[in-house]
Amino acid sequence: MTKIPDDALGAFCRHTHVAVAGSGKGPLAGLTFGVKDIYDIAGHKTGFGSPDWLATHAPATETAPVVASLLAAGADMLGKTQTDELTYSLNGENAHYGTPVNVNAPGRIPGGSSSGSAAAVAGGLVDFALGSDTGGSVRAPASFCGIYGMRPTHGRISLEGACALAKSFDTAGWFARDAALLERVGQVLLGSAAPQAAGEILLAQDALALLDATAVAALQPALARIKAALGTPRPLTVSAEGLPQWFQAFRVLQGAEIHAQLGDWVKQTQPRLGPGVRERMAWVATISAADVASAQAVRDAARLQMDAILANNAVLVLPTVSDIAPLLNTPAAELDDFRARAMSLLCIAGLAGLPQVNLPLATLQGCPLGVSLVAARGNDALLLALAKRIAG
Repeated sequence: MTKIPDDALGAFCRHTHVAVAGSGKGPLAGLTFGVKDIYDIAGHKTGFGSPDWLATHAPATETAPVVASLLAAGADMLGKTQTDELTYSLNGENAHYGTPVNVNAPGRIPGGSSSGSAAAVAGGLVDFALGSDTGGSVRAPASFCGIYGMRPTHGRISLEGACALAKSFDTAGWFARDAALLERVGQVLLGSAAPQAAGEILLAQDALALLDATAVAALQPALARIKAALGTPRPLTVSAEGLPQWFQAFRVLQGAEIHAQLGDWVKQTQPRLGPGVRERMAWVATISAADVASAQAVRDAARLQMDAILANNAVLVLPTVSDIAPLLNTPAAELDDFRARAMSLLCIAGLAGLPQVNLPLATLQGCPLGVSLVAARGNDALLLALAKRIAG
């Protein structure tokens, strides 16, 4: 399998193309998938969204276990999919390789950093796709592109053979156009144990308060659908300190880990970083030990708070991000503002290591707007089962 798939969306990588036939036997036999270009394939280079990374790293000697498990389950890998540079962006606009097309929101970004995987699924180029989610890189593009997206419990799926960004936040994740397939893939990656029964359904009022009135109104039919399937959610406030403060703690801790992971390579290689990524990589080098200690205290408190909220198999309902996908070529200052608002929602699962699933149930201005379910660590199967129940 050597041919690059027919791809008018710019979703697949030309520079690191590799396709691998699956076993042809198993629960995913007959299905096709794409793989974000952070996962190793034996005998091939991994690009990490950066020409300089590609040039300074040797071919992989082994295939990442998460990819191998999908191949063993029978699915065929059609190719590597585009990612943001070093995966350090939510936009999907790679200065070196371009921007995949968001077929469900024309003229708007697909979201990153799993941009190619989300675009390929939304555009019907593959049945499902593997991404990764550190700060929201599955959940945000799933919302922007109008597809299902799953971020698992932190540490639940092996990231051996994957490029790391911030290890205490990094997770594997995947996309599909329907909830039933999302669950089938999850049963391969997570195991097929029966899900727990859902406890109380909760609605994050402080998360909704970060959206403008038009976005809140657009979500009402989706919330009504969740109510019909799961029962009336009980409103609550997630963060007494305020979700923007949680995001600032997330930002510092993630940044410090990124600097520890990639700082030496950046210093030695002097890569030609694109806009946004360049400024953030410069900023992470300025984070102090005191900054990290202060942020860690917020993280510890947030983790305890979420453990209490999600006890007894409770499920939290919240907007995935704060708005529809921004327009292509939106000015940097506007994107930074959008990123801060989106990350104030996305950081909840990140700080606490929680599983979260995006449901493509709403639209605004004809563009997708996602709503999410979050559950306690380890309750991934519960979320996948609920997503299928709500889908009907």
